[in-house]
Amino acid sequence: MSKPQVRFSVFTKPWMQLPLGQLSQMVKGWGFDGIELPVRPGYQVLPENVRRDLPRATRQLADEGLRIFSVAGPTDEATIAACAESGIPIIRIMVVVDPENYLASIDRVQREFDALLPILERYNVTVGIQNHCGPMVANAMGLRNLVGRYDPRYFAGVWDAGHEALVGEPPEQALDIIWSHLAMVNLKNAVWRRTNPDAEVAEWRHFWLRGPNGLASWPRVAAELRRRNYDGVVCLTAEYTEEERVEEYICQDIVFAKKLFMG
Repeated sequence: MSKPQVRFSVFTKPWMQLPLGQLSQMVKGWGFDGIELPVRPGYQVLPENVRRDLPRATRQLADEGLRIFSVAGPTDEATIAACAESGIPIIRIMVVVDPENYLASIDRVQREFDALLPILERYNVTVGIQNHCGPMVANAMGLRNLVGRYDPRYFAGVWDAGHEALVGEPPEQALDIIWSHLAMVNLKNAVWRRTNPDAEVAEWRHFWLRGPNGLASWPRVAAELRRRNYDGVVCLTAEYTEEERVEEYICQDIVFAKKLFMG
């Protein structure tokens, strides 16, 4: 039996002004199998032109041997239909909550999901919700609580190791919680840094850095995914506080990630 293998994607948010042809050659040269493409104002595919331009973008990347594994964009019917036409399985979103009314926020979002479900069933596309620290659905348990009532073909989790580490849950526990509804894995890394060293009461912010250096143990994440025979997409999000070094760091991080997953 062949050993399950992950496919590596990169979120192309830092390169919004780069023509798709140049972007695809760059991504392929770094060793990625494909990308997550923003469908947002100012990017290569605009939301208002998604039915026309997303299939074109898919074909253009396919010419370089690359796939669009997911898009980060709206969940309107035009985008869902364009993803279906283009063979893109996942639309990644995040869910903002009212921190003083968390459970009410989840009820509201699930009602929105209920209304969206028939469209997703019609086109066979998945909405993948990513955990994100702050006033959002922040960890694996929050994701499972949000999507556990749904068929994972239509609502699933995009588990982000960096954000999970910022809120303190071990990767083995988090992956066990979300496993039944796991659509994709994001790899990034961060640490908390104090912003007011001379103050009586500490304040902190997160600082995004290279894969080996943060709170999220990429080796533990990879080991757990390999133990579970994960054969999906691992997306490196190319998010670094030192934005001027993004290309230097992403080149190093894809080598590091491949070493962890492929030996």
